[in-house]
Amino acid sequence: MPVQATRNDRAGPSWTAGGRPSTQYHDHDGSHYLTYPDAARLATGGGPAALTRALTERSPGAPLALHVRLPFCRQAYRFCASQRVPSRDSRQAEPYLTRLDREMVLVSRLLGRLPAVQRLHWGGGAPAFLSLDQMGDLFDRLDARFGLSGARERDFSIEIAPREADVFTLRHLQALGFNRLSLGVQELDLRVQKAINRVQPRVLTESLVDEAERLGFHSLNLDLTVGLPLQTPHGFGETVEQVIAMTPARITLRRYAHLPARYRPQREIDAEDLPDAATRLAILAAARQRLDDAGYVHIGLGQFARPDDSLAQALGEGHLARDLQGYTPYPPGDQVGLGVAALSRVGDTLTRNALSLADYEAALDASQLPAGAAHRLDAVDRLHRDAIEALACRRELDPAALSQAHGRDAGAALAGSLERLAPFCEAGLLERHGERLRVTPDGLWGLTQLLAALDPAATPAA
Repeated sequence: MPVQATRNDRAGPSWTAGGRPSTQYHDHDGSHYLTYPDAARLATGGGPAALTRALTERSPGAPLALHVRLPFCRQAYRFCASQRVPSRDSRQAEPYLTRLDREMVLVSRLLGRLPAVQRLHWGGGAPAFLSLDQMGDLFDRLDARFGLSGARERDFSIEIAPREADVFTLRHLQALGFNRLSLGVQELDLRVQKAINRVQPRVLTESLVDEAERLGFHSLNLDLTVGLPLQTPHGFGETVEQVIAMTPARITLRRYAHLPARYRPQREIDAEDLPDAATRLAILAAARQRLDDAGYVHIGLGQFARPDDSLAQALGEGHLARDLQGYTPYPPGDQVGLGVAALSRVGDTLTRNALSLADYEAALDASQLPAGAAHRLDAVDRLHRDAIEALACRRELDPAALSQAHGRDAGAALAGSLERLAPFCEAGLLERHGERLRVTPDGLWGLTQLLAALDPAATPAA
């Protein structure tokens, strides 16, 4: 059903829920479940066969979205929580781009004829690491292999680190066909920038925002990160105010996850400099108050949008969805990921490419698809997936509607999940309307906990 986005929806949490410590629900960086099962739990082995079957069985006339992962960046930033390849020489990307083209050839042969691709995304690192010529060559290869749309309604997006691009980069991207940008700002406080080894003056971001608007890029998004070293409520509040002054259509608040054992650059961060749980909540409070005052709509999972943006409109009209990058106003459909660690979702099949660059390249050198893990959803999986999407996108879980859609008793099949959701009703994150459960404004700030409760393999906080 459509969701009416009111000012009360935009407000942040009350910071105490059901008498429990607020950190229990609001300071939790769980999975966003952009895939179900969560991508971290895909079974290794059988990936090439699973993806081959999915690509050959899909309807040839169905729309397809492409996601290209480019893991390079010019510098190792200490807060990074993904596998990236730091280098100052864009020529270092040439072997990777060669393998990427091999993957395109293998995938396109299995797909056969396609309607023009309307949705394309470049991310995974800092795509602007590539030279302008490399960007143009990659775009041309994608067009040659898959056929990219030139229609006005296409959605071609790219992630940009402000310090690794300039106005000439944006002009080149616009000339290629890109029409949406996400800028990784993270923080504007100089002390925090130095602590994460990512100093980029505000003027860099402002100049790119101004040029993007002049060039006609739509739905500009600015990424901010909560929980970085030396971050304070006052300092982050000023960052949010400065970002709001740039009037982006979308603002995303991401949570920093400190996992130094997994991500080597994070080992350079002094854990003593990280804000504690109470401070992180105060930082969130500072951000949400300013976003609320500025009129931004809380879409969910840290995503905010102006009321006139397509995300807020899709939420209000009841057709908000999610793809492998997050919230989208478009039907999710099939999505093929290209590059190291890229995810694909084709029909009921999920695959993830090899996580290491060496394994990715070895597979393609052997003329094999580099899918290293896969999962094919069964009827129970599909039910849990749709329940998760209902809460994430429509803010409501209706067992009767799910029963009708799946031809089975959803209440019985989801009994364990509904039991795990009961404490959240008592805490004020959900409210009951007969059999239906609705997410409250407070619940939007604890949405990862609610989604985890719908996953039998997860262990949400009680």
